[in-house]
Amino acid sequence: MFPYLLAAILLISLSGFYIGRKQASNLRSQTKLHSLPQYHGYFIALWCGIPTILLILLWTALEPVLLGSLIRSHLESQSGGLTPTDYVIMTEEVRNLAAGVALGTQDPLILETAEWMRSLQQSSQWSMVVVTILLAMLIMAFTRSKVAPGFKARHGVELLFNGFLFISSTIAILTTIGIVLSLIFETFRFFELVPITEFLFGLKWYPQIAIRADQVAGDGAWGAIPVFSGTLLISFVAMIVAGPIGLMSAIYFSEYASPKMRGWTKPILEILAGIPTVVYGFFAALTLAPLVRDGGIAIGLEVEARSALAAGLVMGVMIIPFISSLSDDVINAVPQTLRDGSYAMGATKSETIRQVIIPAALPGIVGAFLLAISRAIGETMIVAMAAGLNANLTLNPLENVTTVTVQIVVALIGDQEFDDPKTLSAFALGLVLFIVTLILNVVALAIVKKYREKYD
Repeated sequence: MFPYLLAAILLISLSGFYIGRKQASNLRSQTKLHSLPQYHGYFIALWCGIPTILLILLWTALEPVLLGSLIRSHLESQSGGLTPTDYVIMTEEVRNLAAGVALGTQDPLILETAEWMRSLQQSSQWSMVVVTILLAMLIMAFTRSKVAPGFKARHGVELLFNGFLFISSTIAILTTIGIVLSLIFETFRFFELVPITEFLFGLKWYPQIAIRADQVAGDGAWGAIPVFSGTLLISFVAMIVAGPIGLMSAIYFSEYASPKMRGWTKPILEILAGIPTVVYGFFAALTLAPLVRDGGIAIGLEVEARSALAAGLVMGVMIIPFISSLSDDVINAVPQTLRDGSYAMGATKSETIRQVIIPAALPGIVGAFLLAISRAIGETMIVAMAAGLNANLTLNPLENVTTVTVQIVVALIGDQEFDDPKTLSAFALGLVLFIVTLILNVVALAIVKKYREKYD
């Protein structure tokens, strides 16, 4: 019923638009209007649609709460001597039966209450349909009466859109603040259990806790340096692969490739960004990691089955499109006058690229590299499948390491309680990673600002 109701609201809004526009057009033929006819149509359509959709959302949100309260009161009045837990269980059984889930219960009270709840739900839905459509029709009649030569319909439409933009931006800001505050709150809880000095400067990461008092090896180690060193090592390997290839590809596409060549090679390269990361993980674990291991053994190197080199190579291939596509767009945005001026001074194409185009596009190129680095730092599946889960403090890419995101996933897997260090460590890792990324962005913005002022 809900989709049909939305379709009805959409139909009423479209009808209001055409009616308002036609009415305003008729007035326009007789006198001068403050706003164009389409603004009168938009005004009626928006006022028909927005309040009714908000009513539907509010009704849908409050209906389960009110029905649950009625069902709980009914169960308490019909049965006595039960604990609050029993009432909760009976209420859930009633909800499931009303939703059509057969539980096999034979309790007459539950069956009767489920049938009553089903009838209440149907009555509520039909009431919502009637009230919503009636409200939409009343709003249409009221807004149609506003169509007049002096009515500022355009201002009303712009006010609605400004309000929508303000609410959207406010939600985005509040969401960001909520994420940060949740990280900070849970991180403080973690530091109440684990010293912050051990977390920031410890050299061993072993997030295990004792379930029983007599459990062997129950003490954990919470030094996060091996985790962050593994993250930086794999990201560094990935950027060594993706940086030169992505930038050179962008230069070729924008400066050397013909339009036909660019038209079919660039989309092929961008397909790499659409491949699921788990597919990259399979490729790294089943193909590249054994190949790297066999190649290292062939030249006398000791390479582990899962290594940072294998994960970094595959991750580098994955983020090539991020650098290539964004850098290509930035290079193409460089004014042609800069190229023409360089050629007029006698510079060759390669000299123009090195000394004019790349410096002028440097802020955008830095942004592309930052996006690629963020993508590499946040990757999980490739690292888990190709690099392993062991937090080793090493700079050797031939050994297995782990990253922050992998350890966050490991800490939150399973039936964990949010009152032990293992689970809370995920929030501490996330907060530190957030701070480090923020610092990197601030430094990068300062560099970009410096070069942007140079070429203004």
